[in-house]
Amino acid sequence: MKLTLGFSPCPNDTFIFDALIHQKIDTEGLTFEVCYDDVETLNQKALNGLLDITKLSFHAFAYVASQYALLDAGSALGFGVGPLLISHKFTAESLAEKLQTNPESLKVGIPGKYTTANFLLGIAYPDLQRKQEMVFSEIEDALLADEIDLGLIIHENRFTYQDKGLNKIVDLGDYWEKLTGCAIPLGGIVVNRNLPREVQLKVNRLVQQSVEFAFAHPKSAVGFIREHAQAMDEAVMYKHIELYVNKYSINLGIEGRKAIDTLFNMAQKRGIIPAIKQQLYL
Repeated sequence: MKLTLGFSPCPNDTFIFDALIHQKIDTEGLTFEVCYDDVETLNQKALNGLLDITKLSFHAFAYVASQYALLDAGSALGFGVGPLLISHKFTAESLAEKLQTNPESLKVGIPGKYTTANFLLGIAYPDLQRKQEMVFSEIEDALLADEIDLGLIIHENRFTYQDKGLNKIVDLGDYWEKLTGCAIPLGGIVVNRNLPREVQLKVNRLVQQSVEFAFAHPKSAVGFIREHAQAMDEAVMYKHIELYVNKYSINLGIEGRKAIDTLFNMAQKRGIIPAIKQQLYL
């Protein structure tokens, strides 16, 4: 049985899925047709129900929970892993002053409307309403070219912005952790509810085994990771993996589910996402 599978070319995703798609584990008769896309493209594909299995932002998951169920394996949650709001021209202090006088003039580059990063930005800075959706990897250059005033960065850009002379305004992950005491839920792996129940459970089991294989053989995927990370230094690749792949990626557990439930409850109370009637989890 062949299933369509979507995930990003970022090191954390290629690290997680290497063993699965290259059959370093027993895939129990399943094969996978893989598409590599940035997170917002994956979100849009999920909104259109185009894939059997996909990575997506937890924010986007709120809109497709009737069609997709969340796996216990493969998610990106953690402490100290949140998106960063950065700038070329503002510091945290000067931004606070600008927000008091003329917030509508500030243009913010975001990595997608349905990203968890944008959701967190809305909680921390509700007055920042002038947003431009961009591919996440283009935000730093847009800041340097003064095309935007602020940039919301995710993934490997967390490790490169300082080298380009850009300033951190706030770590939204740290903001979330202080607000809730929970790990920050960034992205998860979901499976289409239309698939037979036994296939859904098999997918969850195989993703967990793939993550466990990656932890047991951390250098096994280095060629695959480097191929998709392009010019990224190997040390940065593995720093990225260390940040986003952890115990929650093997199994959400009670703590992981609590963090996700907290995020969704807060978002529903603020009217950011619609009410969800389905059971979120597989």
